[in-house]
Amino acid sequence: MKTYQTLLFDIDDTLLDFQASEAFALQALFDAQQIPLTDDIKLQYQVINQGLWKAFEEEQISRSQVLNTRFSLLFEAYGQQVDGALFEKKYRTYLNQGHHLISGAFSLIQTLQQDYDLYVVTNGVSKTQYQRLTDAQLLPLFKDVFVSEDTGYQKPMKEYFDYVFNRIPHLVLDKTLIIGDSLTSDIQGGNLAGIDTCWFNPHSLANPTSFIPTIEIQQLSELLTLLKPDKTSI
Repeated sequence: MKTYQTLLFDIDDTLLDFQASEAFALQALFDAQQIPLTDDIKLQYQVINQGLWKAFEEEQISRSQVLNTRFSLLFEAYGQQVDGALFEKKYRTYLNQGHHLISGAFSLIQTLQQDYDLYVVTNGVSKTQYQRLTDAQLLPLFKDVFVSEDTGYQKPMKEYFDYVFNRIPHLVLDKTLIIGDSLTSDIQGGNLAGIDTCWFNPHSLANPTSFIPTIEIQQLSELLTLLKPDKTSI
């Protein structure tokens, strides 16, 4: 196995279970508004939200457009008008509380930080990501955190990675690995930036893209086995 020095970790659905956090926040929001949250509404929200974030990754819309229109678009689908920005503000308070860990994530990071330079590379809202990392007790284990909101760019843009690379001391591209669940964000971003990539694919999904990861794992424990075969299983 190749020797690495710097490991760049995505957060959502790589270290923290964003699906669980999102489900909790969405339910809390609708409960507070005394609106029944049906399976149909959940599915409609996911379709709208994922479509907006994809458009953001492709630089078609801004981050604020994603956040401030997803709920107005959701309710428009059901013939209702709401203040999307206000709903987003309320939703954000619940989402900030979500710090459900992916199985094995804490042990992995705790072990790797002893021998590697660990950094967080994530799209999203800075306050939310810092709060979730803090609550999950992961923040102190990383040397730095790079959130798209703070950088002015987002994965997979090369400019985002240039920003990150310029702020990591003694970075060697050939000894850098990015680990994430998203083919279009993490793997494509790593490909564009000229670094090795690790696709975290817990559901063994097919890869329908042209973005080829250097490594593919189904469990986080596999990464430790690959990087440090002398360590016991986490």
